[in-house]
Amino acid sequence: MKYKRILLKLSGEALMGNRQYGIDPERLAEYAQDIKTITDKGVEVAVVIGGGNIFRGLAGASKGMDRVQGDHMGMLATVINGLALQGALEDADIPTRLQSAIKINEVAEPFIRRKAIRHLEKGRVVIFGGGTGNPYFTTDSAAVLRAIEIEADVILKGTRVDGIYNADPEKDKTAVKFNSITFDDVLRKGLKVMDTTAFTLSQENELPIIVFDMNTVGNLLKVVSGENIGTVVNI
Repeated sequence: MKYKRILLKLSGEALMGNRQYGIDPERLAEYAQDIKTITDKGVEVAVVIGGGNIFRGLAGASKGMDRVQGDHMGMLATVINGLALQGALEDADIPTRLQSAIKINEVAEPFIRRKAIRHLEKGRVVIFGGGTGNPYFTTDSAAVLRAIEIEADVILKGTRVDGIYNADPEKDKTAVKFNSITFDDVLRKGLKVMDTTAFTLSQENELPIIVFDMNTVGNLLKVVSGENIGTVVNI
């Protein structure tokens, strides 16, 4: 395996499968099996999931809701998704721990960096819920922050497209895919990979990002093995 320790970033919308909202158990089971293929090979896996399939704080704020209140609701949504993924992973016989940036002691451990690293060293998948624990920060920022804290080798951003393009491939059939691109080029071309705060934090810490299609079974193993799929963002 090319990478020993990874941070897998999944969007909340990815958990919907073909549904309009909520969580698709079949999609969860697919993700769990994909993760199992790499943990069986000794890869240490941490996961951050968004909450957009349940509630998005920014969307609530655009309709008049208090932004801080909305963001806290979004954080709770990520914990719900974390619990769902934890259940799917444990059904696949993968030892798992859910850590939350906001204290919900009955369902999740509080985030403690040293404890998270110890779980990873013992072969447990660690799911980080609750974002950063602060309003105004996205789960992209949480993913980069946690990846830096646990000293991950790479951030793998699983999406429904197979990499970064110069235009939206779902709308523009002439869009061209990048196999690799630098952080500076992403900024110069105005490409959307992560929000600016998260992207800058990753760049400053020289932490590579790989954007790939998570919805194709087997792609996660290919990426971790070093196969040239998706798009690599590096210095």
